[in-house]
Amino acid sequence: MSCVADPSDWIERGARDYPDRLFLAMPAGRRYNYADLRGESGRIAAALQGLGVQVGDRVAVRVEKSAQAVLLYVACLRLGAALVPINVACSPNELEYFLTDSKARVAVVDPADLASLRPVATQAAVEHLVTLGADGCGSLTDLVERSAAILESERNVRPDSLAAIVYTSGTTGRSKGAMLTRANLASNATVLADSWRFTGQDVLLHVLPLFHVHGLFAAINTVLASGSAMILMSKFDAAEAVSQLGSVTVFMGVPTHYTRLLQEAALNRAAAARMRLFVSGSAPLLAETHQEFFRRTGHQILERYGMTETLMNTSNPYEGARVPGSVGRPLPGICVRVINTETGAVETAPETIGTLEIKGPNVFAGYWQDAQKTRSEFTADGWFKTGDLGRIDGNGYVYIVGRVKDLVISGGYNVYPKEIESELDSIPGVAESAVFGVPHPDFGEGVTAAVVLKGSASLSEADILNAVRPRLARYKLPKRILLVAELPRNTMGKVQKNILRANNSSLYITG
Repeated sequence: MSCVADPSDWIERGARDYPDRLFLAMPAGRRYNYADLRGESGRIAAALQGLGVQVGDRVAVRVEKSAQAVLLYVACLRLGAALVPINVACSPNELEYFLTDSKARVAVVDPADLASLRPVATQAAVEHLVTLGADGCGSLTDLVERSAAILESERNVRPDSLAAIVYTSGTTGRSKGAMLTRANLASNATVLADSWRFTGQDVLLHVLPLFHVHGLFAAINTVLASGSAMILMSKFDAAEAVSQLGSVTVFMGVPTHYTRLLQEAALNRAAAARMRLFVSGSAPLLAETHQEFFRRTGHQILERYGMTETLMNTSNPYEGARVPGSVGRPLPGICVRVINTETGAVETAPETIGTLEIKGPNVFAGYWQDAQKTRSEFTADGWFKTGDLGRIDGNGYVYIVGRVKDLVISGGYNVYPKEIESELDSIPGVAESAVFGVPHPDFGEGVTAAVVLKGSASLSEADILNAVRPRLARYKLPKRILLVAELPRNTMGKVQKNILRANNSSLYITG
């Protein structure tokens, strides 16, 4: 693929071929065309270069979402620096770990956090701590304005040059830094732009955070690779998002975004009439949400599957059946296989559940400074072990059943949480559920469900158990139904079952 041979072409194409075309706009704010993107990012890149940043150096970024943050990301790409995106909600202790582990040469933070984070940066031996606010103000902007320099051409970068280190969620220990190369970003950007039929006439409504691969790479890189535009919302607001649908053609979100959009009375076919595509990812989308969204808008949500370590792996087709509950087929150039969890053999029979493994140009280079972890997560023949349980049907559609670590082994039987959650979620009055295992004196692990009811529902634990009892084998039936106000989630909407397991670890243990 040409983009891999020239890892900068997709970044530079817009400024070269259509400089006057819109690249980014803030609602009721400044607009940037592709010529502005090149000029502004070039000045930021030159300022970073003035701080001593060279190809491969890490630039850690913990700032609020803004147009300037997008320009900073592109500046790092053009300079050949490795971006380290960090969640603004992380604690100072977590930030110190990220800065120390990545050996960041420069850290960019919000001006309001400078005083509190300076000791953290000092402890992590960061050479330069600079600031960048959502309004564009900060010491980094001051550096840019004091210098007339503009980075005109890219540095000496190769396809395998490091483009980013993105830290995993760390639910089973310290976060690991996934090393993504320029070739990883380039291949995924061009494949997504083609698979989702992006053109220069598209406008993406960008509501996702910039510290995650969904909002940073799947969204922005696809826009860059296709020469399209985006409207950048600083944060997701359902009412504001609905009001913007008449100005855009594509929306990318997580399931929580879609459930909140459905709560807006203004969401209807007229509001979505200009829309071409709605994409969902980062967490499973309930079939009920999929169906209700289609009923309200006439649009079928396109669900896809990705990971920090691999970017996007599969997608429901742009043209063809978008199957609720499935994340679609492998994207071009990417292979997915199912492995027997007990024997390690490759499963070839359709519908067999096993662990999913991925191979392709999208797969990361390994974990930063952790060769042992990298070796353990790849097979001898070069496939990445995703840690996800799944199956592939006879038409090649992939279904995610859960995480390997979420598998419940009760009385010697394997219990796949997704199967039980689907049954629970289909009960009238149930909004959503999460099934997990905790220690049980007789069964090893007890199948347990946390259930959130819809606002007007008054179901009891017994009501829910009676509803699913005829539809589940005895060993799959939850030992307890815990009625909760909400499920614990991370910033991308994924349910954190590790928290549910920890909070209920002694549920079946007495004495």
